[in-house]
Amino acid sequence: MSSVIPTPKSGILEITPYVGGKAKGTGGAKVVKLSSNETPLGASPMARATLKDMADKLHLYPDGGSSELIEAIADIHSLAQEDLICGNGSDEILSLVTNAYAGPGDEVLFSQHGFLVYELAALANGATPVKAPEKNLTTDVDAMLAAVTEKTKIVFLANPNNPTGTYIPFSEVERLHAGLRSDILLVLDAAYAEYVRKADYEAGVSLVAKSNNVLMTRTFSKIYGLSALRIGWAYGPKDVIDVLHRIRGPFNINAVAQVAALEAVKDQDFVEKAREHNDKWLPILTQSFRGMGLKVTDSVGNFLLLDFAETGKSSKEAEAFLSERGLVLRDVASYGLDTCLRMSIGLDDDNHAVMDALREFLEQGK
Repeated sequence: MSSVIPTPKSGILEITPYVGGKAKGTGGAKVVKLSSNETPLGASPMARATLKDMADKLHLYPDGGSSELIEAIADIHSLAQEDLICGNGSDEILSLVTNAYAGPGDEVLFSQHGFLVYELAALANGATPVKAPEKNLTTDVDAMLAAVTEKTKIVFLANPNNPTGTYIPFSEVERLHAGLRSDILLVLDAAYAEYVRKADYEAGVSLVAKSNNVLMTRTFSKIYGLSALRIGWAYGPKDVIDVLHRIRGPFNINAVAQVAALEAVKDQDFVEKAREHNDKWLPILTQSFRGMGLKVTDSVGNFLLLDFAETGKSSKEAEAFLSERGLVLRDVASYGLDTCLRMSIGLDDDNHAVMDALREFLEQGK
């Protein structure tokens, strides 16, 4: 028998597999999971109700083109249906984009603390991931443009960014685009767009509409509360959307996800309810944690980045203390933020529990 074994493509063995937020505590207390930026309000009642009807249809293949869902998305956002595509989470779309437009010898550019999937997608396709320095944990357009080379094929911009919660104004997004060659694809990852209230923010629709090299991705995993079903979508130039349709799986969105997302996108009243809950708690938690001596990055998402560097205690110690009490936050050392934890905005009682526990933790030994 030959000793030679199959060898994966270049870059794959350099990947550190993505690990999501923990879902279990270490003590016996009831677990409050605030590690994955899930909406605490769950999914729309309309979305939940429609799932009951799917039990008798599980033997049928789903609509391969997600046509009803795409029609609903197009209607809500006033977009052309032919410029849309759905994916198995926006993660799949990010991977499809990289698979289609980057390979060995190419570079994929993103900001220093950008979403981990960008690097994974680049390495999986043999491309080189390039990280541009940030300024105050925020994308620095000048640094991004300075990092562009003749090898750059894709620029990923998470706006707002995860895990920092920061954003750049739309004018800066436009400046970034203007500084890129026309053969570079700019991908605007707007997973948290629904939460942003800033007047100078835009998810990217208008830039896509007038460009041939800009793609915007969105998700149903965050404010819509359908994380378990894995469904996202993208809006882009017809040529790019055509390419993605050619390489996606023929039934990449399961039928349950499609019907749930269809009802969820129609229920904009529920979306507003989730947004209002986030608007209430974001400033309360920010002020409270800062009052405890934590450094808290201004966030426009549904989460906060808590930095323990100036407290005399470590984020690892804080994570362990909280976990014993069933409060599960996200360790973000994999993002290069070794002194930080990320907290998703939870229900009222959950948020109070974290505030109380962190206050107790930080006062120990004083």
